[in-house]
Amino acid sequence: MRLGYIGLGKMGINMCLLLREHGHEVAAWNRSKEGKQRGREAGLRVADSLEELALNLPERKIIWLMVSHGAVGKILKSILPMLNRGDILVDGGNCFYKDTIRRAKILKKRGIKFLDAGVSGGPSGARRGAAIMVGGDKRAYEKILPIIKAASAAGAYQYFGSHGAGHFVKMVHNGIEYGMMQAIAEGFSVLKKSPFKLKLKQVAGLYNNRSVIESRLVGWLISGFERFGEDLKNVSGSVAHTGEGEWAIKTAKRFGLPAKVIEDAFKFRVASAKNPNYAGKILSALRNQFGGHSVKNS
Repeated sequence: MRLGYIGLGKMGINMCLLLREHGHEVAAWNRSKEGKQRGREAGLRVADSLEELALNLPERKIIWLMVSHGAVGKILKSILPMLNRGDILVDGGNCFYKDTIRRAKILKKRGIKFLDAGVSGGPSGARRGAAIMVGGDKRAYEKILPIIKAASAAGAYQYFGSHGAGHFVKMVHNGIEYGMMQAIAEGFSVLKKSPFKLKLKQVAGLYNNRSVIESRLVGWLISGFERFGEDLKNVSGSVAHTGEGEWAIKTAKRFGLPAKVIEDAFKFRVASAKNPNYAGKILSALRNQFGGHSVKNS
């Protein structure tokens, strides 16, 4: 299939390359010159403008957005005049589900089919196959299923229903991710303080070999220890955070449900800006390993 792809960050470039390897024809665009250059150096066909991107697509357009949630509104405003009734627009970023529902209503009035697709797996998942959580127009989903399958790991995609459902499932996923990472960080902080002079990489290796807590996250911690050393000396103890964890907490409260583990994990990240510590270093190292995020102090 032919599609336009907007957003050539770490995730975007890798997904474009994977889609191309599966036989799909991708025309891409990025806001910054640096992003355009990165895309061209990766061998992608990159347009200089949104107008040029639109001209490179068939009359019935398929466009995938992979930009930060703060940029989606501006991109939509720019691209809407170039879209026609029946075109398909996919928001592959992490947007608050209520914003997605609101945008879907606007797009529906113009006859544009809209899908929200939460993508998990980081840059490596985007390159080798991610987990994709989709909501929105079901006929549009069925039409672009070859693209969804190509961008996913084997069987790692699901359609969850009406507009916003995909972003809702991804929001909760990220909240759970906060809690799981926090438990690992706190546990390894305790291990580091023990009187036994434990080799933390050795412990992590055993934890990740048929134990109950075996996981990709523990595997990424092992990689982090290999890259940065067990003391994580040059890794920031202040942890960055994005909107999804906080959205999950606020949504749970709106539903009258407790989300104490996720909330405490989020509060830890906020407090780490002024109180960096070893648990924060572990979180930063994990974020680096699965998402390519910087480990330096901001």
